Amino acid sequence: MTRVDAAGLERDVRDGLAKKPILLMTHLVVGYPSLDANWTMLEAMDAARVDLVELQLPFSEPIADGPWFVKANQEAIRAGTSWTTYFDFAARAVSRFRFPVLFMGYYNSVFRMGGERFCARLAAAGMRGFIVADLPPEEAADLNATARAHALDPILLMTPANSTERLREIGRQASGFVYCLGRKGVTGKQTDLSQGVADFLGRCRMATSLPLALGFGIRTPADVSALRGLADIAIVGTACLETWEARGPDAYREFVQALARETAA
Repeated sequence: MTRVDAAGLERDVRDGLAKKPILLMTHLVVGYPSLDANWTMLEAMDAARVDLVELQLPFSEPIADGPWFVKANQEAIRAGTSWTTYFDFAARAVSRFRFPVLFMGYYNSVFRMGGERFCARLAAAGMRGFIVADLPPEEAADLNATARAHALDPILLMTPANSTERLREIGRQASGFVYCLGRKGVTGKQTDLSQGVADFLGRCRMATSLPLALGFGIRTPADVSALRGLADIAIVGTACLETWEARGPDAYREFVQALARETAA
């Protein structure tokens, strides 16, 4: 598989932003509810012209995730989703769909695999980078260097609790784009976009020139629309899974389409 250069993800994001005011990134847990269901989800994302997709590797203690994704991780593990399952599925998705595919997971999985093997497998699958939610920047230098040697982008997290200096350090280490957390806590709960989000994103802008993605509690098409002019990428995860669980595949497709419509110029 042909590798992309380490600046390729940022360039893809900026190319997308030249065509519309905000991009959409969606998320699924590989193996939940099933691999077949995951594929149907990806087909819906592709049909809606979603811009980026996170594939989460199931982990037993997903500390940044709320109840919906905790359940999804546990059930995927019970179903036997392994690293091999994950990377085979990711490679299949990369070969089929046009959007960049990113790893999402936790450092225990990376540590057990080993940084070099982890990055080599991501690159071999054609993935573009990774989000490791519980790896602080102080501990990330070696993995980030290995990632760049494999033309992968480490996507780092900025949070409202970060000091100005810490935001700057995260900005120095990040590439591709930066994942900004709309609030403290775990995924899933609604974020009130009127409560300090604009100020927080302004602080992030001062710390990095990279595009900014906002996640944690972005749940509706109206939320995506409200982020125009504030963030470069809206991240929606839990609300998509809730829609699938409550209303099925057809409603899921309609929901993703509705989210994507709010990114149009």
